[in-house]
Amino acid sequence: CMTKIPLLYSILCFVNTGDWLRFVGSLGTIIIKCKDLRVIQLDIPGMEECLNIASSIEALSTLDSVTLMYPFFYRPMFEIVEDGWRAFLPDQEFELLTSVTDEWRLSCINKESSVCPSYPPVVIVPKSIDDEALRKVATFRHGGRFPVLSYYHKKNGMVMMRSSQPLTGTNGRRCKEDEKLINATLRPGKRGYIIDTRSLNVAQQARAKGGGFEQEAHYPQWRRIHKCIERFNILQESLIKLVEACNDQSHNMDRWLSKLEASNWLTHIKEILTAACLAAQCIDREGASVLVHGTEGTDSTLQVTSLAQIILDPRCRTIRGFESLVVREWLQVRNPYGQSSNQFQ
Repeated sequence: CMTKIPLLYSILCFVNTGDWLRFVGSLGTIIIKCKDLRVIQLDIPGMEECLNIASSIEALSTLDSVTLMYPFFYRPMFEIVEDGWRAFLPDQEFELLTSVTDEWRLSCINKESSVCPSYPPVVIVPKSIDDEALRKVATFRHGGRFPVLSYYHKKNGMVMMRSSQPLTGTNGRRCKEDEKLINATLRPGKRGYIIDTRSLNVAQQARAKGGGFEQEAHYPQWRRIHKCIERFNILQESLIKLVEACNDQSHNMDRWLSKLEASNWLTHIKEILTAACLAAQCIDREGASVLVHGTEGTDSTLQVTSLAQIILDPRCRTIRGFESLVVREWLQVRNPYGQSSNQFQ
């Protein structure tokens, strides 16, 4: 059992801590619920040994440092033919962009992760916005996640950007550099759409905590649309119920469908797909640029921008293109540990 822990704790997802360890006489049972929907049951004779193993697994699943996690110790049993960390570099992606437009530039303002701890060292921003303006915009956005290019639509030149919420607060704070940056993505006479992945009520509540949303008076060329996507804890609870339904051994169709509906998993998937389809429709059919953000501009924001690109860009529906999408939207642009991507290479 202990020899398999490195494999297990790399995918552990403890969700019901009160249910994953139980005893029947001298036999102890450890139930491990994994992120890949597997449920592993370990039956261990002896209460003391079972408790020791359970303590080890729990400790390994709550490590303080990301560098202690299993991927840093993984040694593949096959020959590595390509360095994945250098397969999709920002400058390579930028070369594809410059072949169709010269309105954007690479900025190294975040080279030392001093402007935004969760952004990569290099980002793509409008050419008309200098680095000093970006610094000011970063102070106006939650976590420093200022608007950056996510996707350029070759068909009509419209773009999709992503960021975190603006820090308007209850006093309606504004940032002219932020307004200039966002408007720089618009074509003459065109309007844009801001897709907020929070409900209007949640966005309004955020103002009391210093956050908020773009005020129409300061962003007159943009229309704000709220498409509520549930946050991580709600999705996790839903996933737990889905896994439980999938592992129901009753084989009763009515019971299965009832549990599936009660999990709300399909409802959450529908909400995310609806928001992504809206973003794609605004760009392709209405010829409008789009800015996507929620509170932090991470999970729900990236779900929308990723799915919208899969809808809009045939390249993202290829193996190589999908790999590039995952790197751009997730690996390079969502670092919860406050380190630059270079430190992970």
